[in-house]
Formats: sequence, C-alpha cells, structure tokens
Amino acid sequence: MTKHRLFWPAAVLLALLLANVAFNHAFLSIRVEEGHLYGSLIDILQFGAPLVLVALGMSLVIATRGIDLSIGSTVAISGALACEHIATSARPGALSTVLEAVAISLAVALALGLINGFLVATLDVQPIVATLILMVAGRGVAQLVTDGQIITVTSAPYKMIGGGHWLMVPFAVVLAAVLVVLTGLLTRRTALGLLIESVGGNPTASRLAGIRATGLLVLVYVFSAVCAAVAGLMISSNVSSADGNNAGLWIELDAILAVVIGGGALTGGRFSLGGTVLGALTIQTLSTTVYSMGIPPETTLIFKALVVIAVCLVQSSAFRARVGLRRRPPSRPSPHSGQGRNVPRNVSKHEVGA
Repeated sequence: MTKHRLFWPAAVLLALLLANVAFNHAFLSIRVEEGHLYGSLIDILQFGAPLVLVALGMSLVIATRGIDLSIGSTVAISGALACEHIATSARPGALSTVLEAVAISLAVALALGLINGFLVATLDVQPIVATLILMVAGRGVAQLVTDGQIITVTSAPYKMIGGGHWLMVPFAVVLAAVLVVLTGLLTRRTALGLLIESVGGNPTASRLAGIRATGLLVLVYVFSAVCAAVAGLMISSNVSSADGNNAGLWIELDAILAVVIGGGALTGGRFSLGGTVLGALTIQTLSTTVYSMGIPPETTLIFKALVVIAVCLVQSSAFRARVGLRRRPPSRPSPHSGQGRNVPRNVSKHEVGA
C-alpha cells in the first residue's frame, strides 16, 4: 500500500485532519442550514476549489517539463474583466450579463494561454521566462482594468459561481469536480495523457516517433490559462469584488507545491491528477489549520514550508530507506566475484565456459 503514489499525500492530509480533530472535536462535523451544507470540511472544499483548478492546469504543464508562473495574473485579469463588465452594464443582475462576463474572461484567458504556448513551443523561449513575462505584465493589465481600485458588484447569478450552492453543495466544489473528472477522462481514457507524458519524458524520442510537440505544448498552456480564469471567476464571485493587485497573488506557488505534494515530477514525464487534487486540498487544509489553531497568520508560509518539506521527505525512497521506513533491497553478488557458484577462485573464466 505504501508504494502507491497516492498513499503519502492521502496520509498527510489525513494526519492534518486528525490534528484538527484533536484540537477541535467538532472539526469534522457537517450541519445543514437553510438547505445548505456547512462545516470546516465544506469550507476546505469550497475555498480549495480555485487552487484545485490552477493546480490541475499546472500539473499538465509540469508534465511537459514546463512551468506556468502567469496563472496568478490570469486569475486577477479574469476576475477584473468579469466584474468590470458587470459593474458597467445596464443590467448587472441579469443572467445574460453574467454569461457575457464569463465569456469575455475565458476568451481573454485563451488568448493569454496561446501567447504562452507560442513563446514556449514556437519561439523556444524557456517556460519560466515566457510565463514570467506575463506574470509581471498581467498583474499590470489587471490593475489597468480596475483602474487601481477594488470593483464591487451586486449580482446574484455571478455570486452563484463562487459563493452559491447547488443541491446543498457549494457550486464551486461541483464545478471543480466536473472539470477534474473531464480532465481525467480526456487524459486517461484517450491517448492525450500518454502523449503529454511522452513529450515531457523524452522530447527527442517523441519527436522521432512522429508526435507533434508544438500543438501539445500550446494546448497545455491554454488549458492552464482557462483553469486559472475559472478560478479567478470563483475568487471574485465569492467576495463579489475584483482586486487587481491581490487577487491570485502567489497562487502559482501553491499550485506548484500541490503538484509536488501529489507526487508529480518537476522534471516532467508523468502527472497524477488525483495526487494534485490531494495536494491542493492539503495546502488548503494547512491554511485552515493555521487559523483554527490560532497560529499567527504571519507564520503561515513557514508552517506551510515545513509541512511541504516533510511530505517530500516521506515520499523520497532514499530517505525512507535511510530512516528505516523502507527495507533496502538485498545486495546482489558481483558477477565476477564467484559468489553463489561452485567455481574455484583460481579457475579462469575461459575454463568455466568450457
């Protein structure tokens, strides 16, 4: 069981939940109020939904040996465009207005993903440099859209995206779950996932096999940007406002940590959607733990870093073998040592062959 790639991420998440239960015995309790589910677990799922989405896109990008540092800026741009359109509309509470705002945000995100993919796949710019450009410029674009102010909106249909409920469950959780399932079906029930892993695992071999890496690279960066846009809609919808300066700030780092905690390799070549989801929920549980236990918010990043280091160590087979968590494989005798064969030490190999 411990050899399964999801064991250690799930074990760490379970340990965090048990630690919260020890501190607060009602931590796992779920109650129904006005036909909606409430509780700490529901809060973790609801507030962790945007991180699950951005980590989902980051997982596929990392599988191609890339990185996307621009998703935080894309989150800010998406929320800013949607709130700006709703605030300046003549009918801010109309469903058609909200659908137009969502379409604008997704279209702009798609264009941003195409820019990242074009720089990486066509111009051969290093992914960290290509996405760093949009990370810096995109934050400025978001502030230009909001004019450096916080845009507030009053729209019940828009509030539904991040703060509403559907069948007693937060709609953000349902939306994130649907996107995760669809991504899993597309990458694991078709050859798409294998092609993505092949491009990241061995680009030369995949090129010789006839795989068009350019299209795949553009696709994963577009997918990452669209996931970030949906996350931006969730975040701005939940607070009914858009902050171009702070929305999605450093969320790209949490997405990378979620992929690492889930067992993804930063060297590319493999990805685990289930592990990424567990990693994102682990990070959100960390944040909830910090506030519920009364830990000073200033130490949140330190607390998060210590837990991530611990997760990476327990996932390392070399570390587990060193501390005795995993039994070392028995050493095999050298083929030239003569051990295990009834051959005198003074007999040459030519005589043995004869």
